[in-house]
Amino acid sequence: MIKVVGVRFKKAGKIYYFDPEKKWINNGDFVIVETIRGIEYGQVVVGPKMVKEENIVQPLKKVLRVATEEDKRINQENTEKEKEAFDICLKKIEEHGLEMKLIDIEYTFDNNKVIFYFTADGRIDFRELVKDLAAIFRTRIELRQIGVRDEAKMIGGIGPCGRHMCCASFLGEFYPVSIKMAKEQKLSLNPAKISGICSRLMCCLNYEHQVYEENIKKLPDLGDRVQVLGTNKTGIVLDINPLFVTAKVNVEKSDGTIEVEEIRGEDLKVVEEGVFKPYDEKDIDIDMDELKELED
Repeated sequence: MIKVVGVRFKKAGKIYYFDPEKKWINNGDFVIVETIRGIEYGQVVVGPKMVKEENIVQPLKKVLRVATEEDKRINQENTEKEKEAFDICLKKIEEHGLEMKLIDIEYTFDNNKVIFYFTADGRIDFRELVKDLAAIFRTRIELRQIGVRDEAKMIGGIGPCGRHMCCASFLGEFYPVSIKMAKEQKLSLNPAKISGICSRLMCCLNYEHQVYEENIKKLPDLGDRVQVLGTNKTGIVLDINPLFVTAKVNVEKSDGTIEVEEIRGEDLKVVEEGVFKPYDEKDIDIDMDELKELED
């Protein structure tokens, strides 16, 4: 077992683990650590804890020190310099006529590198821009092209639900989200209703998906002929509700009439599979190519 602390460098950034050694470090403390980018300033969001060695990405870097008042002052100065650098970079982008959108700027704590985050529709030849920026800032320059999800995470905003965007407030990293999740949760496949500000599928589709998957396994498939346990009733499954683990069944009555009943999945037994073919996506007005673009 190894003792580690989890450190974030941005509000909702990914958590990286470091060796606190024998330093007295508490959750919420600011610390100075060494990363592959250089010396950085971050906040402890996971207090000291013991983890298995195989769960840690090696080599495990050490916490250099708990941040001093001087370190905090330097970090504040870097924040002010980032604002100035943003304006300068915008002017240079305009001078070079580059079709790119500057999103954010980040100084490493030791000022060894300045990272410029931008978005663009395609590849951008920014070699001349880098030369100009290096001459102005006299340090290493990195221009990093990011996607629309990362752009939304950096800018922030209010999501369709009326709350602050998950990615900008607490999600440390993005998890895969697919159209299949929306289908299994019986959501509308209207792109405007299942996509976020980034025009990609909403991250929250992933939150409860495991529960829906487990519940779907307890239910028959659409079109199956089922029997209601403890009775002679049989019928065809017309729809399922994974949230409440129920199915709508076209039940055949003894008098020959048919009635749609909503029955719990545990009370149903499949007697014949695929008796009735449910609707085909090709038969309804859904642009699957447009939906697939939301997954990128």
